[in-house]
Amino acid sequence: MIRPELAEKLRPWAETGAALLATAFGLWVFSLGGWLFWPLGAVLAGASALWALDARRRMRFRHATLGPGVVELDEGAIRYMSPNPLLGGEIALRELNEIRLTRLSSRLHWRLKSADGQALLIPVDAAGAEDLAGAFSTLPGIEMGRLAAALGPESPTIQTVWTRPARTRLT
Repeated sequence: MIRPELAEKLRPWAETGAALLATAFGLWVFSLGGWLFWPLGAVLAGASALWALDARRRMRFRHATLGPGVVELDEGAIRYMSPNPLLGGEIALRELNEIRLTRLSSRLHWRLKSADGQALLIPVDAAGAEDLAGAFSTLPGIEMGRLAAALGPESPTIQTVWTRPARTRLT
């Protein structure tokens, strides 16, 4: 019923659209009034609005998988398997100290730095890189809005998007 090229353009918006529909449903329940429907509708609309905001932010992490390598998340560790054996590696989330977004050869890369100074470069458009949003959201003090904004087309060449707060640094 929908043309395939239009469906392909709308596919990234599916989760955000579902969340907005759930928000509208919550507002409709709220409009029914009464002691039961007011709080129920308000909670449903509020939770759905937060879901829509989170879905919109995570949309920036989704790219066509054109970059080299594969990203895996396994038991609190980020693993990047690169076709170039010198570039791959693994870093545990608990050891992560800094996240930078770097533009190299017109391609964005995540630069993850551990507490002991090791760094891991992961192309933003590598297969599985969209799962990094969930992993990054568990880090202390991270602002997902700032992280999503850094992925915009007008972003600087190098920018630090997160550093571990001093009181939670590993020793």
